[in-house]
Amino acid sequence: MIALDAKSRETMAANLDSNIENNNDNMEKCYENYILIDVGANLTNKKYSRDLDSVIQRAKDSGVQKIMVTGTSVKGSKEALRLTRIYPGTLYSTAGIHPHDAKSYTDESWTELKMLAQNPECVAVGECGLDYNRNFSEPEEQRKVFRKHIELAIELKKPLFVHERDAHEDLLAILNEFKGKLPSVLVHCFTGSCENALSYLNNGFYIGLTGYLCKDKSDTGVRKLLVDGTIPLDKLVVETDAPFMYPNTRASKLPTHVKDGLTERSMTFLHRYCTFQRNEPCSLPAIVEMVAAFMNKKPEEVALSTSFNAMKLFGLS
Repeated sequence: MIALDAKSRETMAANLDSNIENNNDNMEKCYENYILIDVGANLTNKKYSRDLDSVIQRAKDSGVQKIMVTGTSVKGSKEALRLTRIYPGTLYSTAGIHPHDAKSYTDESWTELKMLAQNPECVAVGECGLDYNRNFSEPEEQRKVFRKHIELAIELKKPLFVHERDAHEDLLAILNEFKGKLPSVLVHCFTGSCENALSYLNNGFYIGLTGYLCKDKSDTGVRKLLVDGTIPLDKLVVETDAPFMYPNTRASKLPTHVKDGLTERSMTFLHRYCTFQRNEPCSLPAIVEMVAAFMNKKPEEVALSTSFNAMKLFGLS
């Protein structure tokens, strides 16, 4: 045995105390954090071109362990896939053509998209669907391209990542054409009515919720779905749709009990790093806390359930 002088013993004791303190800090951080999965963030957006490393690190620090990067065009889907190679195990991608861009469809571009969708890091086909709110592409073009996505998802046995706005009946009618063959379906960034949500849920589809919760002021929309327990926890996932859908927790119409359910930790990430101009995945804890408050559940329960659903739905490692 080596004899230690008094000074060496003091140094060792100090180091041991420091290690214990650091481990305790790490354990506290572990328990403070939710374990979350953001199933939709537009990280290929040019707003992240200068500091994506920091954006992803902040997300992890806030508790967001995995992020799905949404592909909304052939070019965007290619870039989303590229990012999954830079951040393996953290980022996953989707491959699709947003209904706004349906007019850009060509046989050549579709061949390229199919190749992108076949990669294992690409976990869903989409963003695809129908958007009659602005009709940047003609409805007939949108319907044609949406059917192509459904056929591809069936062929690849990958979930459909669906966008719908003011097109509920047509979207459901097209999906029903493939009944019995459809893979899992996520209606992403849901902003519709209770009635719309029920028809999606009755078909076994998943619902994705965002910071739109702060914006919804209707008596028949997203908030009512949560308050009434219309959305079962096993069909719910959460997403930021960053850089869009900033969760404005200071909104005047947000109920007091929901504001009271927001923790200082989540608010620090939200208010320090996110703005109306550029939302980030680190805002997801605040969204989960709002969902939990509306549902009258613990945020830890919502975090665990939505993360499990995301892993099961998209086959995340």
